[in-house]
Formats: sequence, structure tokens, C-alpha cells
Amino acid sequence: MADHESIRKLAAAVVNDMTAAGKAVSTAESCTGGWVSKALTDIPGSSAVFHYGVVSYSNGAKEHILGVKNDTLEQHGSVSEPVVGEMAAGVLNLSGSDIAVAVSGIAGPTGGTSEKPVGTVWFAWAIRDGGKIRSETHQAHFDGDRELIRELTVVHALQGILDRL
Repeated sequence: MADHESIRKLAAAVVNDMTAAGKAVSTAESCTGGWVSKALTDIPGSSAVFHYGVVSYSNGAKEHILGVKNDTLEQHGSVSEPVVGEMAAGVLNLSGSDIAVAVSGIAGPTGGTSEKPVGTVWFAWAIRDGGKIRSETHQAHFDGDRELIRELTVVHALQGILDRL
């Protein structure tokens, strides 16, 4: 089980490590509604490393702000590997950051299907590596109520940033 203190500690570690590395981070969030960005910006000194946060809850926002292709959304749905990959690349390009994380999931209590049950979350991290951008994706399934699923998503997103620094 996650809690707000563990989120604060992880966010502080991200800010500290990003500061030490001289790197910047951005976020593209759907199911977390900006919680990853909030966790980072709650940490003093985060303005040196946090460039951009986009809450793209609707497909229209994913498409118009982050550049997710309509075909990708129609073929795979908003909670999918291709969509989070495009979200992460989109916010990385918008922000000029060194790393971006994107999350899209079904926090419930409704909205799940047999293929994508409540608790399904897709993550993508886009990392600037010299002149190239590399992307890593991961799917997780979290059990719990809406609040817990969102908390665990924030923890996983922050830990993923740390793991990729």
C-alpha cells in the first residue's frame, strides 16, 4: 500500500537526483490527474528540474496538446502502450526536458473491461539520449479502490524516473 509520505520521499529523491544530474523532467498524465506533477512540485527546489506537466484526461487533449495520433487512439484506446508512448514523446518534445513520464489507466470504480480491467495502467518513459529519444513502456495492474490505484500509479511513475536516471 502506498501512502502520501512514501510519495513525498520518492518525489524528493527524484528532485535531488535530477538536480545532481543537471537534468529536467516533464509529465503527461491521464488517470492521475496531475498527481505526479503535484508530488514533484511539492518538493522545495523542484523548479530547477520540473519543466512541464500536462493533464490530458480526454482523448482530445492527448491528440491536440501532446500530438497523439487519432488513429492510435481509435485502434488501441487511450489506455494502451502506443498511446502512452506517444504521450511521453509529445511532452518531451514540448518541454525540452531530458526525461518524461506518461501514465494512462483505468482507476475505476467503473470503466474496466475484460481486456482492460479496473487497475490497468500503462506507463511510458521517454529519455533524451544524446540526439536520440529512447522510450520504455510498462503495463501494471493495481488492486484497490480508485484512490489506491492512483497512489500506486504515482509511486510507480516516480520510481520509474529514478530507475532511468
